[in-house]
Amino acid sequence: MKLNRTFLFTSSLLSGIFLLAAGTLFNGCKSKPTQAYELTGDTIADGKALVQLHCTKCHSLVPVNALTKTVWTVHSLPAMSQFLGISTYGTDYYKADKDTAGLSLLEWQSIVTYYKKMAPDTLMPAKAPSPLLNDWAGFSIIKPAKVNDICFTTMVASSPNTGKLYTGDVVSGYMTGWTRDLKESGQTKLPSAAVNAEFVKDSTGAEQAIISCIGRLDPVDFPNGRIYNVALGSKNQQPTEVASDLPRPVQTLNADFDKDGSNEIIVLGQGHLRGGIFLLKPTTDHKSYKQFTISSRAGAVQAVTGDFNKDGWLDLMVLFGENNEGLALLLNDHKGGFTSKDLLNFPPTNGSTSFQLADMDHDGKLDLIYTCGYNFRDSRILKPYHGLYIFKNLGDFKFKQTLFYPINGCTKAIATDFDKDGDLDIATIAFFADMKSKPAEEFIYFEQDKPMNFKAHAVPVSQNGRWLSMEVTDHDGDGKPDIILGNYAAGFLFQPNFTPNWDEHTPFIILQNNTGNKHYR
Repeated sequence: MKLNRTFLFTSSLLSGIFLLAAGTLFNGCKSKPTQAYELTGDTIADGKALVQLHCTKCHSLVPVNALTKTVWTVHSLPAMSQFLGISTYGTDYYKADKDTAGLSLLEWQSIVTYYKKMAPDTLMPAKAPSPLLNDWAGFSIIKPAKVNDICFTTMVASSPNTGKLYTGDVVSGYMTGWTRDLKESGQTKLPSAAVNAEFVKDSTGAEQAIISCIGRLDPVDFPNGRIYNVALGSKNQQPTEVASDLPRPVQTLNADFDKDGSNEIIVLGQGHLRGGIFLLKPTTDHKSYKQFTISSRAGAVQAVTGDFNKDGWLDLMVLFGENNEGLALLLNDHKGGFTSKDLLNFPPTNGSTSFQLADMDHDGKLDLIYTCGYNFRDSRILKPYHGLYIFKNLGDFKFKQTLFYPINGCTKAIATDFDKDGDLDIATIAFFADMKSKPAEEFIYFEQDKPMNFKAHAVPVSQNGRWLSMEVTDHDGDGKPDIILGNYAAGFLFQPNFTPNWDEHTPFIILQNNTGNKHYR
């Protein structure tokens, strides 16, 4: 059974590898002709100028030292070529989607020579601002019973109403409920992996979950994602379809954006080359939804709601983690739509993965906690700029970076006051950690012991699984937030000559919070 499940997933993944290999830096771009550049004969100067001129139309400039010489020339430049009118073997499938800039071969050769000469042979690791302490930091581990199959946990979610846990699995397709004592409590069969749950109550007060079923987990354009409503209190928990044919939906938000008394659903369709942000508005009989497109920008990975301009209407803040990466503010226009404003832009090598708004320094303004580290496109090397960032809000959501802690392949960060000392701490996971040399960075707890000073604790759980998802909730009801880590145990390996040795049969673990107890001081 182990071999069958592994093969089933790997076969699905490999069917998209050809697209992945051509899709890190320049996918989704429809480049338009620009002013001519006259070559000077200085290949470095010419290459730099041409890159600045042509390669910033679709995304932020990628520094030449962001990737190695080999990655640039073997992977990223061939991926880029098609969008600049240069045909390379194996890229014809893009032709219908691009409006080329029509570079000459001499101009293209100048670009290639520039990267060959200026890109580094290797990327040196970044130096952490504080040492990584290997201890339990006041946490202890509890686990459910092992299962027979390999775990491919894509979601861990906790109901704020009941405290019940729910997990999703990409191979089985089940969403599984778990009691507080970690016993299985009901399963809902879904057509694809559940990756997000939004818990709501219906008109009778019964709990429901709006479930995002991604369709394809690997980033390809195959829009078969769906949104379901699951009545969690019913005996059979049969899912009701809300929307279908969506481009890899990764999150839903449920709120009344137009002030008509009924909640709408916002769907983030991350997609790949194509995606978007969609609004599902209930019909007058509340039996179905009508779909509207808020934005056709692909790559959305996470969003939060809030009245960010203080006008009394709910807005959106959205992080885009593919193609044109960045943080955008979508302000409610009071007419059923939104106007977009970019707050931060990131190069597409970042692989942005998560963000949170929180007042880290107690100045009354929401600061930005940001992670980047998705590392399964064409440039699958460890990147010293992947990790945890904190940006201070200077006012009106103008951000200034104040902290960077390097974490290879960082996937998610959640900030809360874990130790109840009055300031915010941060928990991080890294699905694409340096598992060969530094597996401890797969989970790090950042304890804020002085204002904006953090002790980084590598809690020793790397042998218990590989963490794709994380949730924070008070699972044991003691008033302190606990941490749930979802184990995606096989696949998506990116380091050569590496054989995993973690537990593959425990779907999740809980880090029980004992911080503040005298025993742990």
